[in-house]
Amino acid sequence: MSTANGWKTALKRTLGKLEAPTVPESGLREAGFELLAITFGHAERAGELPPRHRDPFDRALIAQAQFEGLARVTRDARIPIYDVATLAA
Repeated sequence: MSTANGWKTALKRTLGKLEAPTVPESGLREAGFELLAITFGHAERAGELPPRHRDPFDRALIAQAQFEGLARVTRDARIPIYDVATLAA
């Protein structure tokens, strides 16, 4: 689970665009998730991506998936245009 997911979720909650419970980091770990911090390399890769997707959080998540060789779990049909493996949510 990327830290970008937590950031994006919290921001959307604050803006009133999402109703979702606050999940503490310990709860994610107890549920079996490993947390993936945003590194300098991830940030550089995100900045190099073409702006086909306007959401900077999604570009950060795409960059992390590419950089780490992971798949993105998403329903967003625009994500695969970035040559990243995806799993349907």
